[in-house]
Amino acid sequence: MKIPAASHGTPALPRRTVAGPQVDEREVEWTAMRAQGAGGQNVNKVSSAVHLRYDVRASSLPDDVKARLLALRDGRLTQEGVFVVKAQQYRTQEANRLDALQRLQAVVDSVARPPRVRRATRPTYGSQQRRLASKSQRSDVKALRGKVRD
Repeated sequence: MKIPAASHGTPALPRRTVAGPQVDEREVEWTAMRAQGAGGQNVNKVSSAVHLRYDVRASSLPDDVKARLLALRDGRLTQEGVFVVKAQQYRTQEANRLDALQRLQAVVDSVARPPRVRRATRPTYGSQQRRLASKSQRSDVKALRGKVRD
C-alpha cells in the first residue's frame, strides 16, 4: 500500500474505506531500533526503525475477526498469536510508527468481512458437451502418435 506523503516527507493519514474494527493504539507495543541498509550517517546514528508487536489474542477485536486474523498464513504472525510489523521506510520514527500502524490496520481490514460462502452449482449442459468434445479431440490427436503400420 503506497502511503501518500505530506509536504514535509512524512506519511499522511489515508481515509479508511472499510468500516471495520479499529486497532486500539494502546494495545500495540513499540520498539525503536536502527534501520538496516544504506543511508549514510543518519541510519547509523538514529533509531528511526520501529517494530510493532500486536497481541491478537489479548486484543479488543471481535472474536470472529481474531479467529480469521490468527488463521492467516502470514510470516508476520508468530505462533503465540503476536503480529509483528517492522517499519523502516522513512527517516523519522514518527513516520515509521504511522506506517507500521497503517499496515497493521490494513491486515485487520482485510479480514474484517467474513468470506463469502461458495454455493456449489452444477455444470451447464453446454459446458459438459464442450468438455467432452475437447477430450475426444485430444484423444484423436494422441491416437495419431502411434507407430505407422503398413
